[in-house]
Amino acid sequence: MNVVLVGDDPERMREALESEGHTVAVADVGNRPGLEDAGVMDAEVYLLTEMSQATSIVVAKDLNPELRVVVYAEGSLPDFASRQTDLVVDPDLLGPDAVAEEL
Repeated sequence: MNVVLVGDDPERMREALESEGHTVAVADVGNRPGLEDAGVMDAEVYLLTEMSQATSIVVAKDLNPELRVVVYAEGSLPDFASRQTDLVVDPDLLGPDAVAEEL
């Protein structure tokens, strides 16, 4: 599966996803050029690890309406972003290996 990961990765989600056989592209900033460069149009999952970049969910879904959006971060999403998000996981409740396996 193709995954675009946006944000810092202190929980090492990239490693966990790659160990499960997923292809991971990283966009440091979730703006349109960054998401396009990371290949979000061909991705199946958009994984956000920073709540501060929640507006990037709207951009990602605009570029790829079929994208499954997963947020793996502490905190809460603004309403506009939560309506377009499929799954929100708190890193304190579920580790990166379990999330990668379930994807």
